[in-house]
Amino acid sequence: MAVPKKRTSRSKKKIRKNVRKGKAYWAAIKAFSLAKSISTGHSKSFYCIVNDDSSGSSESKLTAIDLDDP
Repeated sequence: MAVPKKRTSRSKKKIRKNVRKGKAYWAAIKAFSLAKSISTGHSKSFYCIVNDDSSGSSESKLTAIDLDDP
């Protein structure tokens, strides 16, 4: 089993921890922004594939999500 030769310093641990937290922070900001734009209906870049099973055909089409329709 591989064993590290020396102990990692506290400053390196803190740097690595802050980098991970920073990446998670920006990912959360982007996800919240996308969710907000989808919920308000202003999203121009979020599409999903909708299967139309009511007509009996297996065709799928690409449509923008509209959350106002029940």
